[in-house]
Amino acid sequence: MENLNIVEALTQIAREKSVDRNLVIQTLSEALVSAAKKRYGNTENFAVDIDANTGRMTVVANKTVVEEVIDPTTQIDLQEAKRLDAQAQLGGVVAEPLNFSEFGRNAIQTAKQVLIQRMREAERERVHEAFSPRVGQIESGVVQQISHGDIVLNLGRAEAAIPLKEQIRRERYRQGDTVRGYIFDVLKVSKGPQILLSRTHPEFLRKLFSIEVPEISDGIVKIHAVAREPGERAKIAVSSNDDRVDPVGACVGVKGSRVQAIVRELSGERIDIVPWSEETSVFIGRALSPAAVSRVILDHRRKHATVIVEEGQLSLAIGKSGQNSRLAVQLTGWGLDIITQDKYQERRVQIDVYQQEMRRVPGISELIALSLITSGFSTVASVAEATVELLRTVPGLEGPAADQIRSAAQAYLTEHPENEAAPETVEAAEEVTISPAAAPEDKAPGSEG
Repeated sequence: MENLNIVEALTQIAREKSVDRNLVIQTLSEALVSAAKKRYGNTENFAVDIDANTGRMTVVANKTVVEEVIDPTTQIDLQEAKRLDAQAQLGGVVAEPLNFSEFGRNAIQTAKQVLIQRMREAERERVHEAFSPRVGQIESGVVQQISHGDIVLNLGRAEAAIPLKEQIRRERYRQGDTVRGYIFDVLKVSKGPQILLSRTHPEFLRKLFSIEVPEISDGIVKIHAVAREPGERAKIAVSSNDDRVDPVGACVGVKGSRVQAIVRELSGERIDIVPWSEETSVFIGRALSPAAVSRVILDHRRKHATVIVEEGQLSLAIGKSGQNSRLAVQLTGWGLDIITQDKYQERRVQIDVYQQEMRRVPGISELIALSLITSGFSTVASVAEATVELLRTVPGLEGPAADQIRSAAQAYLTEHPENEAAPETVEAAEEVTISPAAAPEDKAPGSEG
């Protein structure tokens, strides 16, 4: 069967689907074999030969030469075999050409379905290979449709989706709008590779700054950390490896041109640019800007900091609904306990009371008492009731000392049962405590705008 139109069709399919032409030919061969099986029987003796230059296609059934034919789909008698091949002999194999016109409508339809399916699979593989290396980059697309809240984008070579949870809450989109997003995953699913974009991911903000600020893309200015509450407010920490370049000024741009371009892209999201510091206490103080911090006390073991501020700065440090403090926690990675100087002094007095009680237990030194209290054990009863494994997390009680201290606390309570009633705990003191795991919806008590 010769058909130059087939050659042109194969070339066009390969070009439109951006797949290898040889793969298209191979797929067509497999489709024709499927059609032959549909018409003549589901055996494995069919073969296809396609000349990519002339379009000549031949489908044959390889049959064994026998004296008496039992299965006509796989066997042929000697007389018929010699008509096809004069050299045919009993026990040998001859190729019997098949007539395309005998395949029938159903068989041809099967071939068509196989060809379409294989081309789809090849296209999916191509898209997956093309976009997997682009995870972590920004991609721009045109809104094609909005389905169940998810935005489907046309990227030109493929489709992508921005799931509802990855969209900035206040934004609304229409068909034809151009939207940018951060590629955070490329999945292989039954419907093909799914390219997932996000506009809420912290790295989206980092990438936007890399695009807008040449000093960042050139490696002069470095972004150390990013914290976001998408569409509302964000903080980034930056530094410069060139003393002549102000990292904050570089990110802000002349008259705020650079940062404002990013703010517009993010639908008005306010962005605080914070100078990064190797000194944790300094960095934490800057992360809580615009509030002024008086003092930062670090607990490196728990990665927790007590931040002392003036009374008038407390609500500013916490921010509206705790937003400023939550972003500072995200930015620094430290749990923050924000209190005023007066509250800090009250807490110190309370800790002294707890420490005096702990010191009554034989074997508990001043240092161990302080270590227990700062680890959350404010009473002798709490020590007596704790597990040895939990006590071993306290600095200074890592070994056998934990069991000894627990036994001593239990013995003390046996002799002084009146001390079993626990006094007010450290945690009960009025304070604002924010941990790195605090959910964005959490509101700090006593917070104001």
